[in-house]
Amino acid sequence: MNDKVFVMPKLSEALTSLPPVASQALRKLGENLAIARVRRKESQRLWAQRLGVSIPTLIRMEQGEPGVSVGVYATALWLMGRVQALAELADPKHDQGALELDVRQAVQRRAVRSAASIDRRLRRKPAS
Repeated sequence: MNDKVFVMPKLSEALTSLPPVASQALRKLGENLAIARVRRKESQRLWAQRLGVSIPTLIRMEQGEPGVSVGVYATALWLMGRVQALAELADPKHDQGALELDVRQAVQRRAVRSAASIDRRLRRKPAS
């Protein structure tokens, strides 16, 4: 008799407290990947084989579940010829938060330099 007990792995806090907008984006990505598979007239079985995953994992990916490995999503994007889009997601030139920080720091540096420049000019003795 086989007494194996299946224990569900504990989900990390990062997965259970996913911001709603991130959850929605993953669902949309999964839906788009499912549409890509259907447009290619590929069965779930064949697509799962090509991804190297089980059919339940494919279904979870197509539902946008955050517990599916990013590698599975990357492979699906590769199968559709869109893997380069993954590399562009975190491109520094599109990082609005970092760009805003760069501007704030430049403004602060300019203010410090301007104050130092004014101070130097005021300390100079006028030429006679």
